[in-house]
Amino acid sequence: MPAPPDTNRGNAVNMPMHHSLCRFARAGPQAGQHPNHRLILVDPTFMSVRNESPAPALECRGLSKAYGPNRVVLAGLDFTLARGEFVAVMGDSGVGKSTLLNLIAGLDKADSGDVLIDGEPVCQLDDDAATRLRRQKLGFVFQAFHVLPHLTLAQNVALPLLLNNLPPGHALEMLAAVGLAGRGDDFPRQLSGGELQRVAIARALVHRPRLILADEPTGNLDPDTAHDVLMLLRAQARATRAATMMVTHSEAAAAVADRVLILSAGHLHPGTLSSRRSVHSVDKPHA
Repeated sequence: MPAPPDTNRGNAVNMPMHHSLCRFARAGPQAGQHPNHRLILVDPTFMSVRNESPAPALECRGLSKAYGPNRVVLAGLDFTLARGEFVAVMGDSGVGKSTLLNLIAGLDKADSGDVLIDGEPVCQLDDDAATRLRRQKLGFVFQAFHVLPHLTLAQNVALPLLLNNLPPGHALEMLAAVGLAGRGDDFPRQLSGGELQRVAIARALVHRPRLILADEPTGNLDPDTAHDVLMLLRAQARATRAATMMVTHSEAAAAVADRVLILSAGHLHPGTLSSRRSVHSVDKPHA
């Protein structure tokens, strides 16, 4: 199905779901670079409060994963993340941080142990059930944004709502909540890197997930913009009571978290930052 021309305005949100998904993988132009603007934090009060179970947002029980006898990544890892809590996970490259995120998201299978999201055991789900859980209870923020170039900003943010058969109109309110009010009909190429990450945060939170998984969310941003994005992510996640697990190499980025954990020797250990720098100086992660 061909993509509509850029001049197609007025249907920023009410696009049929099949139409938006058909265009999901289409290539498009790179987003242009424009001056960054300071974020305006707006509490997304349009979102109704859902009933919450007493279970933690995330619980790992005896989680183990190895790639052969000489490559043990996780060794009986136990971990709990409370609702609304923001945790930064650090560790050397190749230690298994991405593997941990994949196991939590149900994208990879553990050798033993279990992951529970909102009390629901992920490792016991088949592929279809795991997909439904990701769709309903998880939100993702990536280093590379993954904003779809042929969709408007409102259409990008509305995707989780459409996939969950929820009214898509809240996408515009969520854009306002991340400081992009009135930009719903814009396309990604009209945005700066910081603005694109704000769109990604809006998309991750719009369906009120229980858990946000953020993989180096400031890796492609300059320090000032990185600080803005982290403050936004923390504030909006708390407003929606979503727990957040952020993987990062940046100590300055980790400084915004409620807890810092170090992944080492297959376990998560309480971490302390070598220099507790101000969150006003968020550096880019090491390669």
